[in-house]
Amino acid sequence: MIPKYFYFLWLIYLLCSCSIKPGVTSDSKQSSGERYAFGFTVEHYDDYTKVEVSNPWKKGQLMERYLLIPRDKPVPNGMPQGTVIRVPLQKMVVYTAIHAAVWEELGVIDAVIGVCEARYMKVPTINQRIETGLIQDFGKASSPDIEKMITSGAEVIIASPLENSNFGSVEKTGIPIIKCTEYMETGPLGSAEWVKFLGLFTGTTERADSIFHASETNYARLKALAVDVTCRPKLMTEIKYGNTWYVSGGESFMAQLFRDAGADYIFAYLPGTGGIPLSFETVLNKAIHADIWLMRYNRDTEMTYDALRSDYASYDRFAPFRNRRIYGCNAIFSRYYEEITFHPDYLLEELIAIFHPTLLPKHNFRYYKPLRE
Repeated sequence: MIPKYFYFLWLIYLLCSCSIKPGVTSDSKQSSGERYAFGFTVEHYDDYTKVEVSNPWKKGQLMERYLLIPRDKPVPNGMPQGTVIRVPLQKMVVYTAIHAAVWEELGVIDAVIGVCEARYMKVPTINQRIETGLIQDFGKASSPDIEKMITSGAEVIIASPLENSNFGSVEKTGIPIIKCTEYMETGPLGSAEWVKFLGLFTGTTERADSIFHASETNYARLKALAVDVTCRPKLMTEIKYGNTWYVSGGESFMAQLFRDAGADYIFAYLPGTGGIPLSFETVLNKAIHADIWLMRYNRDTEMTYDALRSDYASYDRFAPFRNRRIYGCNAIFSRYYEEITFHPDYLLEELIAIFHPTLLPKHNFRYYKPLRE
């Protein structure tokens, strides 16, 4: 049980960081005008910045409004209702390796005081600081150590919400949760632009803008390489889990990457932006004659054709299996998930090198490898 004085201290914290009531402001404003991201908007006022995150599952509805106020400035009068966040942040808790990697790139690792799911962190500086005790391990994201989180003095939690779910007991602590829904963006550069969102909270807007601009420029350059290809390989993806084979919907981030890389994605006809559950028979019927097969997996050893057949014998019915044109990405040994959200150009380059190797003959693969025998 948490001692009573923790509740007292936390009550003070809540009173100092509560939502501001609606009001009227005469401050001048300036909209930042995101070019690709649909999930958030930014308006800069004289004394604060208003950041709004839309609900990706309920069109037209607001999920959160954050009011960012410089640490050395008083709280201005007449702000709209929202969660006040003092910036730049100094004490953050991070739930995912994806966001931990962003803080490393933005140069604000010192502000990370705790993480959840530490066993999945593959960010060297984060791991080093966990080992030395500079970053605390709060356990599982589904059931974190609330007492440790409160006593750490955490100012915010950086996390990704899921549809029809909440953050459980963490929401009762009053620690503001910065909800990041970049994974719901339909375009690669839409998700990448969320680095600018995160930069607002850490005083690193120039660095964030530079990171995004580099990704945007490189993505456009790479896309132009494949725009006129005449031979577009038929592409199938992933493997089945249990009785279900999930593929990306035709309106998804991944589907656009496949198009931009010069492939004909076999499941592009499926509506939606998320994973679509299919039966093995459906996938076999649609993709038996595919040219290339991309799969992601998590194993202590690299996938081989023999291992794939051992997992499920009927995999060998697909043409890419027989023709040895399967490429696998072992997420345990690569930083695939940590990098592609904010650097989709890295993945686009990889895909072009797979689909059209003559366009990028010197490419060094960072995620996918041809399966071995």
